[in-house]
Amino acid sequence: MTILPRETKNGTVYFIRVSLGYINGKQQTKGMTYKPEKVMKPKAVDKELNRIAVLFEEKAKQEYALQLQREADRQEQENNEIEFAKKHMTFQELAEEWVSLQEETHELKNSSLLRMKSCRERTYKAIGDVLVSKLTYRKIQAFITSLGRIGVNQKTGLGLSKKTQKHYLTFISDVMIYAKRCGIINDNPCRDISFSKSTTKEIEIYSLDEAKKILAAIDDKAPLKYKLFFNLLAYCGMRRGEALGLEYKDICFDTSVLTVSRTSNYHQGYGVYTDTPKTKSSYRSLYIQHSIIELIQQLRKEQQEQAKKCSDLWVECDRLFITWNGKPLHPSAPYKWLKRFCENEKLTFKALHSFRHFVATQALASGVDVKAVSNMLGHSQTSTTLNIYAHAVQQANENALNSVAKLLETG
Repeated sequence: MTILPRETKNGTVYFIRVSLGYINGKQQTKGMTYKPEKVMKPKAVDKELNRIAVLFEEKAKQEYALQLQREADRQEQENNEIEFAKKHMTFQELAEEWVSLQEETHELKNSSLLRMKSCRERTYKAIGDVLVSKLTYRKIQAFITSLGRIGVNQKTGLGLSKKTQKHYLTFISDVMIYAKRCGIINDNPCRDISFSKSTTKEIEIYSLDEAKKILAAIDDKAPLKYKLFFNLLAYCGMRRGEALGLEYKDICFDTSVLTVSRTSNYHQGYGVYTDTPKTKSSYRSLYIQHSIIELIQQLRKEQQEQAKKCSDLWVECDRLFITWNGKPLHPSAPYKWLKRFCENEKLTFKALHSFRHFVATQALASGVDVKAVSNMLGHSQTSTTLNIYAHAVQQANENALNSVAKLLETG
């Protein structure tokens, strides 16, 4: 114990410091300040100071001992819980605990959490009953390998795609990372897992002629909302969810600029929901043609008239794409409508994403810089654009070099 006098404007005060021991090489101390009354004589001050110091030291050590005991009890309880979890907690039990935590903390986007939840059924059937502490690399690898086998995908009769296999591994790995944080395991066994090769579906891209024909037919015969929807896809290269998530406040009519700031999605068992764009780069502003601005204005007027007809049945919503009574349009509706329309009109039908591919390839073929195209599409990295549209980039490079060669040869 040390006692240090300090001179202040109001007289002498004494700082009493008690050493309580060391933890991890760091000294633990506790202190207090004693200020004697001005009328006290020096001997009385010394006597009172010693008395207070002794009592303070005794009390500090008792409180510290109690604190150490509480910490020891807490640590023992925590160790017991960890040991119990190692012996009794299955992957399914911990996974459900992790899912509940994500629902409360909102660390994951809605779409990411729903994707994780959709992985539960197959995962639990395979490894749900396995103790977390006994879940090895081999067991996880065996499960991931099984996902790529013929017949697993009931819709196609094939195995699950490599991308889907990765979703399952991400789900398992996230739960095991949580297990490591809880002290149940020391290492995550999900590292270096291999994936089965799957048949890669060739990217379908509308040619310029196909795009012109389908848009001409849509402009001539489609309802106003679908006329606007498919023109947005064909002129701006937006993702389906981004277009469906558009609201009138996202449109600046003075500058003809559209802002992408949300998506509208659907998940079985959850329904239609709103989420943030795919990546940070997906938040972007796009220039839109005056003809599209006019379509948006016409659609708004049409919906205002429809709202009057529906009266109390109308649901207030700022979305561009809605149902007859104002509710957000179901994400599957544009696909189904276009498929029927193309069949009736004898036109080539391709996926909605094919319009996005069309915009990208045409822009690159026209000599637009890859970075500019990447920004327009909302890709997080230019390499993503290069990987997806390698052929179009190569063709653009060839065209550029041929142009240079032509200039040199004619010169």
